[in-house]
Amino acid sequence: MKAQHSIPIRIYWEDTDASGLVYHTSYIRFMERGRTELLRTLELDQRALLEGAAGAPIFFVVRAMDIDFRKPALMDDLLSVETRVTEIGGASIDLDQRVIRNGELLVGARVKVVCVENGRARRLPADVRTKFENALTAS
Repeated sequence: MKAQHSIPIRIYWEDTDASGLVYHTSYIRFMERGRTELLRTLELDQRALLEGAAGAPIFFVVRAMDIDFRKPALMDDLLSVETRVTEIGGASIDLDQRVIRNGELLVGARVKVVCVENGRARRLPADVRTKFENALTAS
């Protein structure tokens, strides 16, 4: 697994506000896609996890997000959403995410996601933890 996962995002009309700039919540959607694609790269199928592939039905929720909006993106821009695992806790994973345009940082975020079972945080299953640890050590 690459230390940093990256996906391209093209900006469409629906991503912008009346000023023609990307609406701030669109960046949150873009980062969600980045986290989802990171899971795919780690061979963690969210549907399978929800159906009990790790022993019990689990899923991940965002516990905390600290976002720094630096510069706006515009319609038709091609952005890159980069996601990197930075720390693994008992039930949580910390990620750094960046939205980049032509090498320039537009938005940065620190995100904590938590593993949940039956509406409550739970320890990461061993096989899931190992996959995240492999991503962490590749950093």
